[in-house]
Amino acid sequence: MTGATSPGRIEADPGEGSGAAAVEVLVPTRNRPVELATTLAGLAAQDHPFDVVVSDQSDAAASYETEPAQAMIRVLELRGHRVRTRRHLPRRGVVEHRAALLGASTARYVLFLDDDVWLAPGTIALLHEAITELGCGMVGAAMQGLSHLDDERPAEQEPFERWEGAPVPETLHPDTPEWERWRLHNAATPIHLARRHLRAGERRLAYKIAWVAGCVLYDREALVAVGGFDFWRDVPEEAVGEDVVAEQRVMAKFGGAGILPSGAVHLESGTTIPDRPVTADGVLRG
Repeated sequence: MTGATSPGRIEADPGEGSGAAAVEVLVPTRNRPVELATTLAGLAAQDHPFDVVVSDQSDAAASYETEPAQAMIRVLELRGHRVRTRRHLPRRGVVEHRAALLGASTARYVLFLDDDVWLAPGTIALLHEAITELGCGMVGAAMQGLSHLDDERPAEQEPFERWEGAPVPETLHPDTPEWERWRLHNAATPIHLARRHLRAGERRLAYKIAWVAGCVLYDREALVAVGGFDFWRDVPEEAVGEDVVAEQRVMAKFGGAGILPSGAVHLESGTTIPDRPVTADGVLRG
């Protein structure tokens, strides 16, 4: 990190904006040509400088080789975004795939974006604004399932708590009230939370999380400082839950937050990982 004025506080990079984009969007994908094209379409509608890396592990042709995906890549490039596509084989699990993507990036901020998430216009700008102003190690926009708009769940909103001021480092443990914050991101709850808690004239708010899935912006040096996703060597290849490990390690040292309004819409396609026998956080906790 570029200096720290207090534990977990990260200062803005004074050289930011002088070269390549400060934000790089990292998209791991496999066997999702339709969803990937939709995700790229969301990126093409963003008004913010960023570069893109799409890393594909499809069983046959790469998902980015379809005509719709290629069209969106051309739109992105026409708007000034550098787009890199790559095949990353053989497959060694989702944790290793994220580690490889992180290793391919040198940007100050890296946005891990799942291949089944559409971003509303302005989302990347809002996340970048939040992480630079808050000075923390990560911020996330939780995925929202819009088919659940009428399914409001007041009980699952109870763990909600704003960050008043900059997030401070915190260490979370299972079977504690703080761990229950994961419920804040079920169904369409982020939309219901925004309607309830955003104040008049407020552009965004930061709130306390257990973790966020699908759309997470890291200060890259903060993520690297806690080991990134290098723990892929310490978990079985089929392990999932890698975002829980990485985010909580960053939060423990540098602080982190969820951001409302979210702007991340889950496409609600079927998972490409139907069998989830182990989670990385469970393995590493022993």
